[in-house]
Amino acid sequence: MKEKDTKNISKFLSLVLRHAPETIQLKLDENGWANVDELISKCNQFGKELDFELLEEVVVTNDKKRFAFNEDLSKIRANQGHSIDVDLNLNESQPTDFLYHGTVEKFIGSIINDGLQKMSRQHVHLSKDIETALKVGSRRGKPIVLRIDAPKMFENGCKFYLSENNVWLTDNVPVKYIEF
Repeated sequence: MKEKDTKNISKFLSLVLRHAPETIQLKLDENGWANVDELISKCNQFGKELDFELLEEVVVTNDKKRFAFNEDLSKIRANQGHSIDVDLNLNESQPTDFLYHGTVEKFIGSIINDGLQKMSRQHVHLSKDIETALKVGSRRGKPIVLRIDAPKMFENGCKFYLSENNVWLTDNVPVKYIEF
């Protein structure tokens, strides 16, 4: 399978599992899980060629580990990044080190004014390392990496969650915890 094909399917899965399952009339449960057979069938009905082997390859090879199967491989969901309301059953976690957020210059003004906001997503996404934050920021242009004093935020009552694919999540990051 060509990398271009798996990337194309990965982007489409992000759309239907994180933002708009109605695009292919897919049903997600309250925890964001979709039935694998239904997903494959609906994708094919809507012109996206997909079989289990390709789906498994996308899940296994996705560099950000965006998707996960349940234990018996009958269900699939996105690990985080939803703009639709799902309960991922995330457990609160305590960050012990600074975390990072990748962005671009055009957003810096609003971040200086309002901090980091979740916008249309359920959480603000933070990385444990600068390299990942650089990758995230570079998707929209020349990246700028912000350093977040996550231990101080946690100490002051802010909640953090660690997704299955090791992305740190929080509701917002006030300006006083951001190093520009």
